[in-house]
Amino acid sequence: MFLICSMLWNRNFLKAVALMSGGKDSFLSTVIALEQGMDIVEAITVIPEEFSYMYHFPNADKASFVSGLLNLRSEYVNENNLASKLKNFAESGVGTLISGAIASDYQKTRIENLCTNLNMRSFTPLWRKDQEDVLMEIIRRGISPIIVSVSADGFTKEDLGRVIDENYLVELKKKEEKFGINISGEGGEYETFVTYSGYGMHLNLTKSHILWEGSHGYLLIDEVS
Repeated sequence: MFLICSMLWNRNFLKAVALMSGGKDSFLSTVIALEQGMDIVEAITVIPEEFSYMYHFPNADKASFVSGLLNLRSEYVNENNLASKLKNFAESGVGTLISGAIASDYQKTRIENLCTNLNMRSFTPLWRKDQEDVLMEIIRRGISPIIVSVSADGFTKEDLGRVIDENYLVELKKKEEKFGINISGEGGEYETFVTYSGYGMHLNLTKSHILWEGSHGYLLIDEVS
């Protein structure tokens, strides 16, 4: 009996939903989950308020295009109904929630509390990984995230739209040394939007504009094809 229950429990863990913001960390975490054999039934994007400590704000409404790079069905929710949405998934047999947390205890604790209440597993494959190693893994895989938000010393309007590649990683390391930023942007220093999956599928940002507000700004995507 124990063996049968254990097998059912593990099978439930293989069914998952992914929190996908459109950014690099949630994208890489979802790719890793797929490679480990998880059956991701849906990608969930939370549409937050500006300056959310939990979720990406700029271009969250375009995240379904990023989920589409992995052929995942997607759905938008707000912060207030995320728990009820996850409860529905848990009751249907989904056992795992995938997220891209790297270093934020606040984010990871909030997600783990949600999962504990719903008897789900929190899958955070990037947690406490070296932040430069995470960026190198993204670059190695050919994933192309662009900078769509900056809000820390050392970043300017010129950083918006830059692709995180080996050349830009050198610049990020210099910012880290001079200004003490989290090189992966985990402290909210910058946010990203993935435009290439590394598997041959890419997005064209056909129309966008920059909104600059004193010491921070966004590259807002108007049209995607």
